[in-house]
Amino acid sequence: MEDVLGVYARPYDPALPVVVMDEKPLQLLADARPGTPAAPGRVARQDSEYIRCGTCSIFVWAEPLRGWRRAYADSTRTRIDWAHGVEQLLTVDYPDADKVVLVMDNLNTHSVASLYQAFPPEKAYDLAARLEIHHTPKHGSWLNIAEIELSCLTKQCLGRRIDDLTVLNAELAAWARATNADERQVEWRFTTSDARIKLRHLYPTV
Repeated sequence: MEDVLGVYARPYDPALPVVVMDEKPLQLLADARPGTPAAPGRVARQDSEYIRCGTCSIFVWAEPLRGWRRAYADSTRTRIDWAHGVEQLLTVDYPDADKVVLVMDNLNTHSVASLYQAFPPEKAYDLAARLEIHHTPKHGSWLNIAEIELSCLTKQCLGRRIDDLTVLNAELAAWARATNADERQVEWRFTTSDARIKLRHLYPTV
């Protein structure tokens, strides 16, 4: 926990950007019957019955101090999917950074080993050399700022049924463009000192 809190306390450094990432599953759903749009004096109505159109995973990558985020959906959530997300992060989003400091939960796909499954060893090594990985502790994923981003995305972008992955990605891209234009930053206020007081039951007794 203190490792992640120490990362969040670092000052902004474009050469060593602190990026957080997280993912969540989503069902693609279609209406079984057409709904009724809103009208003067009448709210919009939606039938409770729906049609399942498969599942997908939403990925969010964000730099809290810069106010930047990228969101997209894939049909799967594999080591290969995560590795390609890292590749875009390092080669497209942050090609000039010396290293990217990456904070994420301790999911089995979130490891350097995934890069070696997706790319030749030389490329995997080069990508891994530009990563500084910090995992949130087990049962401590609330320390991941990307969870805040996913919560905002869910409330602002996923309030209706979406049945197509292409449509979903268009919605996610529009959300990212709008929030990036606002440069909405995240001010993390829970510090190591706070943790030692409020969560002292987690520390061993000496």
